[in-house]
Amino acid sequence: MLYGEYDFVCRFENEAVLPEYKGSTFHGVFGRALKNVVCALKRRQTCDDCPLRHRCLYVRVFETHLSANTHGSAGHLSELPHPYVIEPPDTSENVFEKDRMISCRLGLFGSINQDLPFFVYAFDRMGSTGLGRRVGKSRGKFCLEQVSSGKKVVYTRESGRIDPEGCAYPLGLKHTNGCGTGRVTIRIKTPLRVKHQQRIARELPFHVLTRAMLRRVSSLMAAYGDGEPELDYRGLVKKAESVEISDAKLKWYDWQRYSFRRKKRMPMGGLVGAVTYENVPLDLLSLIDFCEKVHVGKNTSFGLGKIRRISPEGRKTVDF
Repeated sequence: MLYGEYDFVCRFENEAVLPEYKGSTFHGVFGRALKNVVCALKRRQTCDDCPLRHRCLYVRVFETHLSANTHGSAGHLSELPHPYVIEPPDTSENVFEKDRMISCRLGLFGSINQDLPFFVYAFDRMGSTGLGRRVGKSRGKFCLEQVSSGKKVVYTRESGRIDPEGCAYPLGLKHTNGCGTGRVTIRIKTPLRVKHQQRIARELPFHVLTRAMLRRVSSLMAAYGDGEPELDYRGLVKKAESVEISDAKLKWYDWQRYSFRRKKRMPMGGLVGAVTYENVPLDLLSLIDFCEKVHVGKNTSFGLGKIRRISPEGRKTVDF
């Protein structure tokens, strides 16, 4: 599966007041901006009734339930996973003064990377709409100053040119040799919403995390890669069931977002913190490494489920 990671750097043109967790704010405004950019009929009808929906970038990105039957290898999926994740600014600050810089990361999956210019233009349009609460008569408006991917500068405001070539790269499961086990600490940086036994889990046994990672990997690879990876799903879950927790510093982060589509507030709480597992099978590490990039669990398009594998000393390594 092709994967691209893009950092959008913005400068506020006036004071902005944003919520503590900014994923929903960026997600909502970005979606409306992208629809304004690409919609040929300009909101004259809903996406469900639009005759252009099977060729529409907005539908492929945000209304994935309408495009599930257009992907041959993923035809068994009732709804395609979103081909992106938004990682909002990694700060709990609420107030941003004029000229303050802020950054947001966008991860794109599969052929959607070819449409990066539309995302850049939509992000630029977001700036004129503004973010967060109104301060006086205006929300927090900003200018998109730069977009980069790793060390490569993809776009600058001064040049106005977009050069996405060579940014996306193949992302897959790394094959590991051997059958060793070891200690792994997972830091959960944004609320993790993992469903187990029809409920959002309030604890995180390793087999629950593994089931969620397998679902994420298989659905993304089926929809945007070369098909589901050939894995022994039952065998991997059985291995994960033998893994024990040696330390857990997890807490529930409770928040809600307002859904304009459903006209009501939606619960979006999840687990944050860190958990250390003992005797983790070596062949399960590739799942963690994959999900570090694409997130895991529910509502990943809002930036939820961001995990990082670290050692107990804080280094992004694993003790084997």
